[in-house]
Amino acid sequence: MTAMRRGPLSRLTRVELREAWVSEPGDFTPWLAQAENIVLLGEAIGIELEVEAQEMNVGPFRADILCRDTTNRHYVLVENQLERTDHSHLGQLLTYAAGLDAVTIV
Repeated sequence: MTAMRRGPLSRLTRVELREAWVSEPGDFTPWLAQAENIVLLGEAIGIELEVEAQEMNVGPFRADILCRDTTNRHYVLVENQLERTDHSHLGQLLTYAAGLDAVTIV
């Protein structure tokens, strides 16, 4: 959904995800990793996030966004997905977390 500005309030409108972000690694991940967007994600989950890296190699895989929790400096792994998830993504998350010493995965 996107917001249309109207004074201090905004109106939400429905937008197809693939219209806004054609590619997850090329469009969505860089958008989410922008400072203002990662701050909003952090506020939503109660963790102060700071981006360390995007599309970080972990063996043959690539972790979407590696952050630091600014309060304790622990790694936080953010794995975003525009499509339905499946069991292979859970396995990848565990691999990324172990390979990057992430304490938290989102």
